[in-house]
Amino acid sequence: MQPRLVFTDLDGSLLDHDSYDWQQARPWLLRLKTLGVPVIPVTCRTRAEMLPLRQRLGLSDTPFIAENGSVVGLPPAWSHAHLEREPPGPDGVVMRNLGLDIAFIRKRLAVWRERLGVAFDTMGEMTLEEIMALTGLDEDDARLARIRQGSEPLVWKSDPSALAPFREALQDDGLRLVQGRRFWHVTGGPDKGGAVTWLVSRFKALRGCEPLTLGLGDGPNDQSLLEAVDQAVIIRGGAVSPLAPRQPALYRSQATGPSGWAEGLAHWWGSDAPRMTPKQGAVPGSGLG
Repeated sequence: MQPRLVFTDLDGSLLDHDSYDWQQARPWLLRLKTLGVPVIPVTCRTRAEMLPLRQRLGLSDTPFIAENGSVVGLPPAWSHAHLEREPPGPDGVVMRNLGLDIAFIRKRLAVWRERLGVAFDTMGEMTLEEIMALTGLDEDDARLARIRQGSEPLVWKSDPSALAPFREALQDDGLRLVQGRRFWHVTGGPDKGGAVTWLVSRFKALRGCEPLTLGLGDGPNDQSLLEAVDQAVIIRGGAVSPLAPRQPALYRSQATGPSGWAEGLAHWWGSDAPRMTPKQGAVPGSGLG
């Protein structure tokens, strides 16, 4: 039996864009956990945000990709002493920074803002009240959103025509500018798709077989994720610009948010779910038994 992995965006996909509710997706999350199919968040959120959120979602046994691909968190079943450079934290998660350090990113943003004469506000410069107003997060979650390792969100305030030279300048520094629903995100290193490819390679190194992968997302920063998987779902309603991933196995949901997420799962794997049985002795939720 070919193992399966689900890679999913959070905000606007598994989580409702405005309320952050996910109850419409709960039956599928429980079903996949029972079947031993890992659901792996791929998000612009930070490590600090993901550690408590994955507990609430019941995903504490699975990896996560944070900050648009810059950071990967590996639970014990996905890490190996000979492959890791850092020891696990007190939560048991090994963190891998695949991109450039946040200090370098913020330094170069300050340089290009001055040289190009453009205006933007970075999350690191915002007050908690400003972040709360932009995101709808409460104070505790807004504080966690500011603890960044490898990416910086920003609100663009100059003319849109100035985005192209700004993007080119960042590329000269090895940085990438990607569009989300609330923010533009500046990252260094792999995008979401690159981090997915890295994590699939880790799975194959530990398990010794090729998984079938499904990806779900709703925004421009999810395009590389949707191209890096075997089957993909574009969730309706989130894109601020049209999404057209290079992906032959593509489904566009009719519903939005977690309802669209569940619809996409049902489209690709609904009739096949009874055969998605974990091997005897498998670790539930890890896919690495």
